[in-house]
Amino acid sequence: MAELLQRIDLVGLLAATLVTATPLTLAALGGMMCERSGVVNIALEGIMLTGAFVGYAVAFTTHNLWLGVLAAMIAGTGIAAIHAVLSISLLVDQIVSGTVMNILAVGITGVFYRNFIEQATVAGPGTLPHWNVPLLSQIPVIGPIFFQNQFVTYAMLVLIVVVHFVLFRTRWGLRTRACGEHPRAAETAGINVYFVRYVNVIASGALGGLGGAYFSLQQIGNFLPNVTGGRGFIALAAMIVGKWTPLGAFLASLLFAGSDAVGSRLQIYGVHLPIQFLGMLPYVVTIVVVAGALGRAVAPAAVGRPYRKS
Repeated sequence: MAELLQRIDLVGLLAATLVTATPLTLAALGGMMCERSGVVNIALEGIMLTGAFVGYAVAFTTHNLWLGVLAAMIAGTGIAAIHAVLSISLLVDQIVSGTVMNILAVGITGVFYRNFIEQATVAGPGTLPHWNVPLLSQIPVIGPIFFQNQFVTYAMLVLIVVVHFVLFRTRWGLRTRACGEHPRAAETAGINVYFVRYVNVIASGALGGLGGAYFSLQQIGNFLPNVTGGRGFIALAAMIVGKWTPLGAFLASLLFAGSDAVGSRLQIYGVHLPIQFLGMLPYVVTIVVVAGALGRAVAPAAVGRPYRKS
């Protein structure tokens, strides 16, 4: 065990954990904006998968990674907008609506992958470049972890601060939280509950789409069916464990991503365990942590409840 600990590159492990937490945090931030306004969004998995596919397809076609990132965010907003119409305007059960979006995303991306991408013989667009922040990237320990990354990871770190500020330091955030706690009282105070919920759900789609771009444009430079691997559901767990706060969701995402990073490195460090066990490690950690957190996590009072204007 002592020899194993000596071989572990702790800085490299922490850097990998931060990178792996990127899509989880982005999706968790999106889910938080939804639920703070009163809408459950389990369509995050489908949003990320659609963003990953559309982002790669656009980058592959245009040979422009940045257009791919933009397209991924737009695709995410499109899926989220459909979910918003179904759950807010048509009063469809929000869990059912989200499930439909997830199934739709798997079907559409699978069909287009088999017909257009799988048979392609042209080289892909590659991955987003690494940016080392001048001076900051040279700081021992902190530099390699936080300041030697790619665009989506930097965007995630900035968005944690932005979402926290918007939700807890602005009038819009106050209105959002009011709609999630007591929409009838919010309407009495002159707040357009439908508008607030629509904006937050669609914004969550942009965040989830950016999280999807991580898989196809930052991590592997390609698209594969179900490339998100259930990360949208882990992001929902991170949001719950983090008690619907940006920092809490980020820390929970680091926990789940850390278990993933550790599992992927155990084989490298000579720990011989079945690869199936290592692959399921982050999901087992998610189940255990969420089971322990559910009794202490208090969701917004009106989340998941359809709202009708009086």
